[in-house]
Amino acid sequence: MTSIADQPDQKKQTSTDRPWIAAVKDVLDRPLTSYHIVLGATGLLLVLGLMMVLSASSVLSLRVNGNSYTIFVRQMIWVAVGLPMAYVASRMTPRHFRMLAYVALLGSVFLLVLTYIPGLGVGVNGNTNWLNLGGPLQIQPSEFAKLAMVMWCADLYARKEKLLTQWKHLLVPMVPVCGLVIALVVGQHDLGTALVLMAVMIGMIWIVGAPTRLFLGTIAVVGSVAVYFVQAEKYRLERVTSFLDPFASPTTVGWQAYHSFYALSTGGWWGVGIGNSRQKWSNLPEAHTDFIFSVIGEELGLVGSLTVLALFLTLAYAGMRIATRNTQPFVRYAAAGITVWIMSQALVNLGAVIGLLPIVGIPLPLLSYGGSALLPTLIAIGMLLSFAKAEPGAQAALKETRRPRFGWLPSRRMSYK
Repeated sequence: MTSIADQPDQKKQTSTDRPWIAAVKDVLDRPLTSYHIVLGATGLLLVLGLMMVLSASSVLSLRVNGNSYTIFVRQMIWVAVGLPMAYVASRMTPRHFRMLAYVALLGSVFLLVLTYIPGLGVGVNGNTNWLNLGGPLQIQPSEFAKLAMVMWCADLYARKEKLLTQWKHLLVPMVPVCGLVIALVVGQHDLGTALVLMAVMIGMIWIVGAPTRLFLGTIAVVGSVAVYFVQAEKYRLERVTSFLDPFASPTTVGWQAYHSFYALSTGGWWGVGIGNSRQKWSNLPEAHTDFIFSVIGEELGLVGSLTVLALFLTLAYAGMRIATRNTQPFVRYAAAGITVWIMSQALVNLGAVIGLLPIVGIPLPLLSYGGSALLPTLIAIGMLLSFAKAEPGAQAALKETRRPRFGWLPSRRMSYK
């Protein structure tokens, strides 16, 4: 008869049989895992985005500017401006972000109001959502409003942490203020950005733990408002109806969807190769902005498309990991809010490209061309890096990584006697 002491250790046997599981758990348990995941996923998306902006915009850039690299160079400049801003944000503390929350919100509202002034507001594709800063420099204030709204909501809910069990503190003044920002964006005829802002507002209510009844009620109200604005404009209604059957009018309102499907279908498993897209030759409008994923699917195939999806899912995992591993209310709400914002925008863009959602004209984060969308996104990534360094044990791990890695290098305190 075998005693319990003589039986093999079940835990040791499992870890021996599956060493890769133990290795994965070991990596995930490290204090700086979230930091490295955010840094790695963002870096890969940025590099891939620059490569695909160059490929997707080369034909248009040559035709309009006489130089295939003009649009790509502009995107490089935006990246060069955005990376130092992300670095500065990664070095800031939650207290700094909370101090800037109200300034950012008021500044965004002010810039949104300026777009309504004739001569300052610039219309692009039927949307008066650009602000002329003089010369060729233009910005889209609604893109910065996304980050400002997340920061302000996180700070507001952190201040009300002990009162969030009452529904009135969940909704007031959050919903009226966010509603004002959304109304200003809708007034610019930019329903796509308004939908992302609505998703952020609903996401923040869900993040703080609103009751199911209140959460579903908010979704119903927001959904009703969205339906009203869709049917209020003929071109929006045409987009929705063409989404249901894009092949019914492939030469008119279904043109973009039709050629987006064609690009994705011709990519196959491995794509036609970098730079070999056929749809970017004036067939697919906004190939380097809203429909850059179509070019990725055509040139890099299903493997490249799934890689992009995997990178976004990895970034989403890191963002929610940061939110759940921190104890500070502001950090938890802000990290989760940033994740909801970036992922909801990516979901709306990808859904439109592959035909699961109507086309609303918003860029794919970190991949599409455009500085107004890229800069606030990089700042938000910097915030996530800052929050990742506040996780348990992260500061000690950072100090450890800054020590000399080679034993023969003397430390600063070591004497040469």
